Amino acid sequence: MPDTLSPYTGEWNFQKAAHLLRRTTYITDKERITDTVSRGLTETIDILLSDLVLPEPPLNSQYTDDPNTPIGESWVENPYYDLPGFVGYRLRSLRAWTLEQFEKKELNIKEKMSLFWHNHFAIADVNDGRFLYKYISTIRTHALGDFRELTKLITVDPSMLRYLNGRDNSQESPNENYARELLELFTVGKGPLAGPGDYTTFTEQDVREIARALTGWRDRGYNNPNLATIDTVFLTNRHDKGDKILSERFNNAVISNSDADEYKQTIDIIFESVECARNISRELYRWFVFHEITEDIETNIILPMAELIIENDYVLKPAIRALLLSEHFYSDERIGCIIKSPLDYVTGLMNMFGFQYPGNLGIDYTLRTRVFAILKLMQMDIFQLPTVSGWKAYYQEPVFYRSWMNTVTLPLRNNFVDTLIEGFTLGGISYRLEPLEFIKTISSPEDINLMLEELAELFFPRPLNVDQVHALKQILIPGLPDFEWSVEWSEYASDPDDPIKKQTMDLKLQSLFRAMLVMPEYHLS
Repeated sequence: MPDTLSPYTGEWNFQKAAHLLRRTTYITDKERITDTVSRGLTETIDILLSDLVLPEPPLNSQYTDDPNTPIGESWVENPYYDLPGFVGYRLRSLRAWTLEQFEKKELNIKEKMSLFWHNHFAIADVNDGRFLYKYISTIRTHALGDFRELTKLITVDPSMLRYLNGRDNSQESPNENYARELLELFTVGKGPLAGPGDYTTFTEQDVREIARALTGWRDRGYNNPNLATIDTVFLTNRHDKGDKILSERFNNAVISNSDADEYKQTIDIIFESVECARNISRELYRWFVFHEITEDIETNIILPMAELIIENDYVLKPAIRALLLSEHFYSDERIGCIIKSPLDYVTGLMNMFGFQYPGNLGIDYTLRTRVFAILKLMQMDIFQLPTVSGWKAYYQEPVFYRSWMNTVTLPLRNNFVDTLIEGFTLGGISYRLEPLEFIKTISSPEDINLMLEELAELFFPRPLNVDQVHALKQILIPGLPDFEWSVEWSEYASDPDDPIKKQTMDLKLQSLFRAMLVMPEYHLS
């Protein structure tokens, strides 16, 4: 296996293009993959990493009691009111809007990176829509930008100040929660224990001193009807103005008092450690490639990525670009080795089959809110991460991605497939995956072998084996020779409006799709 960042020079084909799109976007339909093959690897990477403007903000879709926000307009700059259902309506709107961003057809890595940073700078228990919108917009704005600058912004972000008790951190009562996670999770990472209170990359002394340096910050406006806007403020009387002396892990640096700018000085000192670049390189690798980091990968992938990050002053785009262009990323061992997250699974299905929202704001947001609830049941509750470490799939040894699959979540995935195939009704509108419409996108639906080969190439990261293909054939033509499928398809194609022929073919394809979409291979990326 080529464990280096050397550029990929092999064949650029449907499988490789699909692999890239599965790992970097939520778009997996045939047309986009085919276009990506035609475009070529380098041009595709250029587009994936291009800058995008921020999306339009979330809207009030149904709530009629907001005095400042009519239905169809955005609430993100408007004040809070202590009214029944007010908090809930904004949170539902934010969730629906967030899912809408993941579903967009833009060929861009920004949404995968936004979720990466949400997992990295994890938050939970923040129930003010304006706070959460500010947090996710900050992440989205800097998704491919300066890691150090993003860390500074998140450090004084209102949602993070609430989640990790930064708002409670004062000279009279220092709170070390954020300082500890800033080091252990967000920047240098926790290395092997070198001695009492010494984790190789930082020490307990550093936690205490950095907590002192971060004192004095408060959030304002959290679900508060008396404050029209939300923001963060620095209260100098709550700030510890003494010198803070860090350990030898940070070259015994001294943080002198600089009031409201002291957090920036502190983070600049932390980022002088090469461990910041190495730690974020490992996280990017686990997000885009695989969880296992061998000594060879550490030496030949992680360290060169870290060097690129440092060379580019902590702007991550060049390192990500090198990874996505590398031989290593496209090696056979790295294709189909990740279990899809619930978001990848659900949005991938809906995008691949061309699920269409009706274009009615209220119904669109309601549908997306329901999908958001399904993701929560599948144990991916966006804006409510399970721990400060993020989702277990990206850090918990030895299971990593396998944590997405268990006795609770697997039946839910299968039920989601059933719901799409069988259909449902909302607001008087019926929604259903249309097998006959989908199969028309296949090049040779009349040839059972070519059809199954093409479907497998679209659905799965790796080809099916002979036994799997045989089992799928039995769904369509049980015990019959292959040519029987050609006969049945020709009879239907010659008279597609005949209700009996149409229903017969539709039911067969429903059964085929259901069988393929619940196969273990479909859960792989």
